[in-house]
Amino acid sequence: MSNEPFTFEQIHIEVARNASDDFNLFHDKHKWLQITHNPFKGPIVLGYQLNTLIEYQMRLYREAHHENKVIAENNLRFSNYQITFVNAVRPRIPVFLDIKKTLINTIPNLTLANRISMKSDGKTVLLGFKKETQVPLFLADTRLDNLPDLNEIPDRTTVPGTDYFLKRKYLNNGSVKNFLSGSFAEQSDYFDELTQVANYPEVFPCSLTSGALLEKAQLENHDFKLNPMVYTSHEISVDRQYVGQLKNNDTLNILVKQLPESRGKTLNQTNIQLRSYNCYGLLENNDVLFRITMNLVPLKEILKNLAQK
Repeated sequence: MSNEPFTFEQIHIEVARNASDDFNLFHDKHKWLQITHNPFKGPIVLGYQLNTLIEYQMRLYREAHHENKVIAENNLRFSNYQITFVNAVRPRIPVFLDIKKTLINTIPNLTLANRISMKSDGKTVLLGFKKETQVPLFLADTRLDNLPDLNEIPDRTTVPGTDYFLKRKYLNNGSVKNFLSGSFAEQSDYFDELTQVANYPEVFPCSLTSGALLEKAQLENHDFKLNPMVYTSHEISVDRQYVGQLKNNDTLNILVKQLPESRGKTLNQTNIQLRSYNCYGLLENNDVLFRITMNLVPLKEILKNLAQK
């Protein structure tokens, strides 16, 4: 754990976006200028970079407070992140992470929970929590056991008989190491070639969903320059038992389901309708590695709302 600030440089962004195949213009050191009315005045850090920074610092926190034993003895196999993005993080501006003391709840089930916040340039940029549970907190009721063999379905197509867009990825140790390094996580805590240790982190496989959303939007002819979208929140449940089984070249089938927009689901304290995606990461035998809801809104709607205040 560190009480010192973290300062991202552009090279951290380059490494992370390349490792996760994220071609969002907001992170590109040249193309950010092509985004209409971009308020950030430069590239910004990836949301999943910040999530990975949280993952690693929480790992150190758990170790320092001997909480890993509680997690193992009580089979708290699901790692859950609920993250709300308030502002963007820019290169060369220090970021401060605050992890609140662990709260242990026993009703209705044992849960370890920590509040998390990040500040940069005197402003809150991120709020959320990290929880360890026996069952997933998000999208737990989704049934995925009646799907066809996803490995037989062409990449970047709709799974027959469903609303799921399929994006197939292949895990790569080098990409994982780069993403960890780009997120201020010590890669040697996960990988050691001399002792043949390769332990995947939780968030990296989840980060590949951003690229899946971008490819889906590209196929739908979305204009990333005129109508950019920004993340407002991530809700992530990861099965750490399956994470422990991941290895180089494993197939990861990512399913993306876009939910209908509605007036009943808006960005906090605004009338801006959220665009929500439910995403699932399935291994070759359809075991569910992660479940994610990602919420986005058009940048122009945020700017319009700010202008009215």
